[in-house]
Amino acid sequence: MKRLPPALFAPAEVGLIRRVREDEEEDEVQKPLAWSLIRRMFTYAAPVRGKVRLLVLLTVVRAAQLPALVWLATLLIKGPISAGDTALLWLGVGGYALLALSTDGLFHFRQRFALEIGETVVNGLRSEIFARVQRQPMSFFHRVKLGRIIGRLTSDVEALRVGIQDVMFVSGIQAGQMLFAAAVMAWSDLAMFGVVLLLAPLLWVINRHFRVRLSHYSRAASDSFSRITATLAESVSGIRVTQGFVRQDTNAGLFRGLLADHSRFSIALARTSAILTPLLELNSQFFVAILLMFGGWRVFHGEMVVGDLITFFLLANQFFAPIAVIGNQYNQALIAMAGAERVFRLIDAPPDWEDAPDATDLPDPRRGMVASGDAGIRLEFRDVSFAYDPGRLVLREVTFTAEPGQTVALVGHTGSGKSSLIGLASKFHLPTSGELRVDGRDIRSVTSHSLHRQMGTVQQQNFLFSGTVRDNLRLAWPEATDDEVRAAAARLDCLDLLEALPRGLDTEVGERGTALSMGQRQIVCFIRAILADPRLVILDEATSSIDALTEARLQRALPGLLRGRTSLVVAHRLSTIRQADLVLVLDQGRIIERGTHTGLLELGGHYAALYRQFVQIDDPPA
Repeated sequence: MKRLPPALFAPAEVGLIRRVREDEEEDEVQKPLAWSLIRRMFTYAAPVRGKVRLLVLLTVVRAAQLPALVWLATLLIKGPISAGDTALLWLGVGGYALLALSTDGLFHFRQRFALEIGETVVNGLRSEIFARVQRQPMSFFHRVKLGRIIGRLTSDVEALRVGIQDVMFVSGIQAGQMLFAAAVMAWSDLAMFGVVLLLAPLLWVINRHFRVRLSHYSRAASDSFSRITATLAESVSGIRVTQGFVRQDTNAGLFRGLLADHSRFSIALARTSAILTPLLELNSQFFVAILLMFGGWRVFHGEMVVGDLITFFLLANQFFAPIAVIGNQYNQALIAMAGAERVFRLIDAPPDWEDAPDATDLPDPRRGMVASGDAGIRLEFRDVSFAYDPGRLVLREVTFTAEPGQTVALVGHTGSGKSSLIGLASKFHLPTSGELRVDGRDIRSVTSHSLHRQMGTVQQQNFLFSGTVRDNLRLAWPEATDDEVRAAAARLDCLDLLEALPRGLDTEVGERGTALSMGQRQIVCFIRAILADPRLVILDEATSSIDALTEARLQRALPGLLRGRTSLVVAHRLSTIRQADLVLVLDQGRIIERGTHTGLLELGGHYAALYRQFVQIDDPPA
């Protein structure tokens, strides 16, 4: 990674920048103004390509109009006003007024088109970010904080909007104004214009001196704001834990530290910009003084008339005035570039894995509701090992087969690998080694969406989307009628529990389902999974949030509903384990015992010891 020259920054600032860079784990930083990024940004303006061309034309015309107004005014001063020609003066004033009106009219359209183009680019970027994030595998969300993704969609994209709407075209007009003013000055008096050209090397030196500081401070400020957003999102999500452990003051102190870091970068950026802008203006005034001396000398010696000197100075003002504006816009451009780097880095982030190019859909042999025992999915784990991080296996050489229609219970202490095994069966992860087959096919040759369409999952951490209970039940099958939704709930013996809600199925669940109790949310998740008519059912501690009476009702209904479907069940409740066709006992990522509930009890091994603990804590002996 490219590092900052130590001499440019104070030690504390170097430490802050290093901390931000390490936290963000960013790739090599782009150049301050990368034209490849600018070109790429404008590819998102394809829907309004015609307006982009028209805006470029309007920008060029407006850049020419501003010096033209000044030049026309000087011609009126030197001509009709000096000669006392009233008729020609009124004619000239009329022409000046028409030019001024057209200038303001073009400004209206230029501003409107810039806003429309900026909005089009922003919408395209946000749509692509969302689509790319939705396609990322689970490992991406374990690695990247939610707040950083939100930061890309909000502050970084907004910086790009400013860069397109304001910086790009404002700078274009200012630069064009300088060029047209320079052309008129060169045509008016080449000798005087030669003095103006001496400004260019000095401007280049000043820009080169400050651009490194401005570039890195703008990136550091953007990075630190991303950390603030990530921390805020995490704090809101974990507010129950924060308040439960009385961490409000501690977390507030940590957050103030992040704010202080961001403030220091922002202040350093503003301080550097505040030095650059006056320098540019002072430099302009310095050259005006030189022009006065040189022009006055030429007037004294008869090489130039006073009228021409006045004309040149008015045009010189049109040349020098944009310099300070461009200096300010340069700072905004660097912020936009930093945002562009981060946005495109997220868009271009390659998934840890994708479906193979030749992967095909998993056939669905069902016709209507599941009726036969061979409609379930056949799962085969053959010496499967898996690691989230290289070199740290969480599953080791796991081998078993779940036949269609079988219920396989996964038992073991926390961290034994149960959830990882379920993640592999769901194709949320791919095996590190070994082979996982679905209906006789390697899981890599099966498209993820076709497998997920034939799955129904109920997790311990139930999640509902904002909307009504009915909306959440129809999540897996949007076309389901009210009668079909009610029938699924009745088959689980839970219809009366839903109808008892304040507005029945039309009850609003709130954000993340917070308007419902944990047990009610879990019931909705159960019905949602069954309504999908899955071939593969995954229950991950699915009854942990449900009271004993409701669980008893579910346990009576589940055997009939799971019949004909392959089921993977992680459960500590003995009623579920007793009914399983196969029980797998995991420990440190290995299957150490397998068999039926009765057979494992007779074996008197690890499962029997766990069973005795369950009996003491949960259920009475069978």
